[in-house]
Amino acid sequence: MNILKYITRRLIASVPVLFGVLTITFLLSRLMPGDPVLAVLPDRFDPEDYIRAYRELGLHLPIVNQYFIYIGRLFMGDWGVSHVLTQGQPVWDVIMERFPRTFDIAVAAIVIAAFVGLKTGVISATNRNKWKDTVVRGLTLIGVSIPVFWLGLILQFFLSYRLRLFPTANYKTPGIGNPPIITYNRIIDSLLSGQTYLITDYLHHLILPVFCLSFITLASITRQTRSSMLEVLEQDYIRTARAKGCKERDVINIHARKNAMIPSITVIGLNFGGLLSGAVLTETTFNLHGLGEALISAIQFTDYWLLNAVVFISTLTFILINLSVDLIYGMLDPRIRY
Repeated sequence: MNILKYITRRLIASVPVLFGVLTITFLLSRLMPGDPVLAVLPDRFDPEDYIRAYRELGLHLPIVNQYFIYIGRLFMGDWGVSHVLTQGQPVWDVIMERFPRTFDIAVAAIVIAAFVGLKTGVISATNRNKWKDTVVRGLTLIGVSIPVFWLGLILQFFLSYRLRLFPTANYKTPGIGNPPIITYNRIIDSLLSGQTYLITDYLHHLILPVFCLSFITLASITRQTRSSMLEVLEQDYIRTARAKGCKERDVINIHARKNAMIPSITVIGLNFGGLLSGAVLTETTFNLHGLGEALISAIQFTDYWLLNAVVFISTLTFILINLSVDLIYGMLDPRIRY
C-alpha cells in the first residue's frame, strides 16, 4: 500500500477515536465531585453571585445542551476559558504555554534513553551471564524500581541543595524574564530574539528532570532490547551467518540488531507518548509548570474545559506516535508493509 494512502487512512480512522475521547471525557468530567463555580468566585460571595457565575458558565443547561454547545465552539476554535491556573485565560493559550516545556523534557529524555537503552541492551545480550550483563541488569532493576519523584528528591537534595550544582526547581531563574512569544518554544524564541543567555539558563534547569525521566525510561528500553536480542541470537539465520565466517560484530550490527529493534521501538513509542502526555510526578517535583501540572490542577479544581483539552492533546499525541512507530516498522523490516 502507498505510504501516503496508509497515513491518510490512519488519520481518518483516528477521527472517531478523538471524538469518542472528547465525548467520554466531557461526560465523566461533569460527574466529578467538586464545583467549578467556586474557582471563579472570591472567598466570600453572595448567593446571587454564585447563581450568576453558574449561569455564565452554562452549567444551568441540561448536560446534552452543554455538550453540543461545547462541540460547536470547538469547531469554531474555542476551547473555553480556564478558571484555575490563570483566571480567565483561554484554554488553548494555557496548552500552548505549557506543552512546549513538557515537549522539551520528553524529547531530551527519550533521545537519551533510546540511545543508551539500545546500546546497553545489546551489550547485555551479547555478554549474557558475564559481568557486563550483571551490571546492566542490576542498573535496570534499580531503574524500574525507583519512583521517579523519589529519585528527583534525592537529586535535588545532593546536587542542588548540598553541592549547589543545579537549580532546585522551576524552569528558569526568578527574575530573568521571558523571550517574546513567537513559537511558544522557549529555546526557539530565545534564538529568534537573540537572547541566547535564556537558553543556557533554561537548559541548566532541565538537566535534573531530564536525567530522572531518561534513567527511568532507559531501564525499560534496555530490558526489552536485551530480551529481543537474546531471542534473535537464537535464530537459525544468525547461526548460519556465524557458520559462514561473518565477524561477530557484523552478525550483531547487520543481522541481529535491526530485527531486535522492532519490539524496542514499540516500548520507545509508548514511553515517549507517556512523557509527552505529561510527566506529572517529575513536573510536580521540579515545579516545571508543564502539561502534567495543568492536568493535576484541572482535576483538583474541577476545571472542565482545561481537563478536556489536556486529555484531547494526550490522545492525539498517542495516535501520532503510534502512527510513527508503524512507519518505522516498515523501514526496519521489509516484511512489514503498509
